[in-house]
Amino acid sequence: MNTKFWTAFSSIEQLDSTFVQRLYNHFGDVETAFNATLNELKQIEGLSVKKAENFVEKKKNVNPDKTLEFIKSKNINILTFDDDRYPYMLRQISNPPMCLYYKGNLFDCNLEKTIAIVGSRKASFAGKESVNKIISNLSGTDICIVSGLASGIDAIAHKSAIENNIKTIGVIASGFDYVYPSGNKYLYEQIIDGNGAIVTEYYPTFEPIKFRFPQRNRIVTGLSYGTIVGEAAIKSGALISANLTLEQGRELMCIPGAINNINTEGIYKLLKDGATMVTSGEDVLNALNWEIVSKETSSCSKLELDFNKQKIFDIISVEPKCFDEIMTVSGLNTQELLVCLTEMELSGLIEQTDGDRYKRKIF
Repeated sequence: MNTKFWTAFSSIEQLDSTFVQRLYNHFGDVETAFNATLNELKQIEGLSVKKAENFVEKKKNVNPDKTLEFIKSKNINILTFDDDRYPYMLRQISNPPMCLYYKGNLFDCNLEKTIAIVGSRKASFAGKESVNKIISNLSGTDICIVSGLASGIDAIAHKSAIENNIKTIGVIASGFDYVYPSGNKYLYEQIIDGNGAIVTEYYPTFEPIKFRFPQRNRIVTGLSYGTIVGEAAIKSGALISANLTLEQGRELMCIPGAINNINTEGIYKLLKDGATMVTSGEDVLNALNWEIVSKETSSCSKLELDFNKQKIFDIISVEPKCFDEIMTVSGLNTQELLVCLTEMELSGLIEQTDGDRYKRKIF
């Protein structure tokens, strides 16, 4: 089972995702990569010999089976880079996490309609209200809000998502042995308890050390099709996230605020540099060129579909999915899926496009 070698890699604090990715890409198999000798590692072009030596030394104290048992004992779910379910958008960034740990219902979240919301930890009342307004405009839709579970704008984004019946993903800068900030403990529990998921690339015992927060930010933006910056000073973590958004080729959006607020200086700099100004949910949808599905009023809720067809309908988004993807996520066998897809197509619920890909016709 390959999972134990991914957890073994992630248990070594001195390793970063780029190192592990380089080994995985070179050997094409995580077990082979983990068990590579120093001489084999030296053959990898551009790999730091010092890092290779450090890895070979550190892994002597790592038992892959025990790392996996440790994760399971804490009821933590694991998603690895070689898993077909690994989020598509996150896979596209230059240094994706090789191992994601999560609690909650990650796959209840629509990973094809993700928006990051970031901003100041010391957000103004007006800034918080602006974030609330935009999220409330998206109430009850299939959009998923992603943020970093910090104080201020992050916390408001998660809370507002929950209040407006929107799924949310919190990305933390530590392992699950820590809740940081401690004041967000109840929010953690709310998210895990049916409102989305909390994810991290860090092994449970890893502390929320300062340098891990900027690393966390690349996952927040990497999971998302676009990033909304609520409030941001000129020098702030939110501006780091804004730059990551642009580097990753995603849509950057900003909420304007009072010009005499120090936390809007970064906002206006981004706007002057070409970021999209958003003041409503509609602005966000237009910027991303999205149509949205209302979970409360969507046509599918009126169709009284049977269990399997409802499952398929939920899986298929505005962006087409192929037969194999639908089968993998739904758990249906080939014959069951063929029958359901045919009947749904004849009923005008879905249509086939680009060969074996399917998309919804009604929302």
